[in-house]
Amino acid sequence: MVTALCVPQWQGSSAPGARRLAAGAHRTASLVPADTVVTVPVRADAGSFDQGVKALDVLVDNLGLVAAALADITGPVLVAGGECGVDLAPIAAARARHGDDLTVLWFDAHPDLYTPRTLPSGSFHGMVLRTLLGDGPAPLLPTDPLRPAQVILAGVRAGDRTEHDYLQRSGLRAHGVADLERAVEGLSGPVYVHVDLDVLDPLSFGSIGYPEPDGVTPDRLVSVLSGIDNVIGAAITEHAPPDDTIDEMEADVIRRLGVALRF
Repeated sequence: MVTALCVPQWQGSSAPGARRLAAGAHRTASLVPADTVVTVPVRADAGSFDQGVKALDVLVDNLGLVAAALADITGPVLVAGGECGVDLAPIAAARARHGDDLTVLWFDAHPDLYTPRTLPSGSFHGMVLRTLLGDGPAPLLPTDPLRPAQVILAGVRAGDRTEHDYLQRSGLRAHGVADLERAVEGLSGPVYVHVDLDVLDPLSFGSIGYPEPDGVTPDRLVSVLSGIDNVIGAAITEHAPPDDTIDEMEADVIRRLGVALRF
């Protein structure tokens, strides 16, 4: 039985329409194929800037709430965000369950490898993957961080010097749009798939906070996801609809992505 875990957390983003990420989480949860939907009662306030992180107090509280919700769920989970920070607890849980056999496949236009020292805005959704790798704000660090060899970035076409320096030092695998299919070559064992919708070309999916041109087409992403075996968990994040009107073309993209993530 697949559970859609709705996490309407927006505070990790500094985009002008960041609060719309909460509505996007609810909409995503309603569109993906699932047997049941569980909504995490996350904090909705703006929180406080602390330790170089925007809304750190909110993010810490929400992390505990998501972890508690996961503890009550049996079976696979498809996380509906919200910004990318919603995946901290689900990936930590997958790491605890599968250990070094786990691969995290991170589809994103941005590397998400900032730290509080390198991102003045303190927007945590730009630090999520670096935090999962053990280098981030102390209150949000996982007990057992991922190893770089467990992570594959796909669809990356942005990022600053500090992020790309880290990529070079760590040896973490990264693929752009041109070689997207290489990201899934040779995969074996349990795979957790994180999809930030900004990996898509903004001409085909525009309801996102930080669009980057020349992205992946929906058809191509659906094809790549459909070819992944042994998906044990997944997330679709960063859907920020501009209003309450449903864009049927974008809704269909989310439906298709959810179907492609075969559990």
